[in-house]
Amino acid sequence: MKRHEFIKISGLAGLGVAIFPNFSFKNFSEEFTRNQLIGKGNPDIIGDSYTSKMNKLTKEAFNKMKVAAAKENINLEVVSAYRSFQRQKEIFEGKYRRFTSQGLSPENAIEKIIEYSTIPGTSRHHWGTDLDIIDANAPRPANVLMPENFHGLGPYCNLKVWLDKNAHKFDFIEVYTDNGNRKGFRYEPWHFSYAPVSIPMLREYQQKIDVKKMLSEEKILGNEFFSEAFVDRYVKENILDINPKLL
Repeated sequence: MKRHEFIKISGLAGLGVAIFPNFSFKNFSEEFTRNQLIGKGNPDIIGDSYTSKMNKLTKEAFNKMKVAAAKENINLEVVSAYRSFQRQKEIFEGKYRRFTSQGLSPENAIEKIIEYSTIPGTSRHHWGTDLDIIDANAPRPANVLMPENFHGLGPYCNLKVWLDKNAHKFDFIEVYTDNGNRKGFRYEPWHFSYAPVSIPMLREYQQKIDVKKMLSEEKILGNEFFSEAFVDRYVKENILDINPKLL
């Protein structure tokens, strides 16, 4: 191993141990490829469905968290985990076609999509580290991923209280917090990220991925309307304006 690589990995490992008590040195022992970072293939992903596919270290940590939650009659259920580039592309382009056919301009359609949905190649779900979580023991509303379900008299209030108190013990951090000063994606009380893997992936994403170039290369529908100013704002607000514990 080259000296500068050893220093880089050792430094990141030390940081991980200081912040996350369950951190393992092996989490930082590899660099990530472009395909891994944009959701086009990752040997570290295990599982066989969109609710069970996730990074192998994320799955280990989630299973431990699930056991702990069960002791308090909370049944952690993942409703969305790893999402491939192709699947995110289908979601984004389906919404783009629908909104533009309803009369929205391409620019306004894109703005509406990114209130909740990511542009393919930029989703944290591409990494297999991020999970959308509900409580399978609670009454299931028609639309499970709604903020009101996690507050007040919502069915997932007990889950939210438990996650706020315990998720960090397993190195899971809420991504899109209820912070009035935060821009980008709206509040998602169900979305948690396995920080020991997602933090280094985000850092390498910033180093390796030119978002505007990638979107053009991948021929995302509507990419001609992704101006330089839009992409700069999207990166700043939608990719980076997250819980600071994940930066």
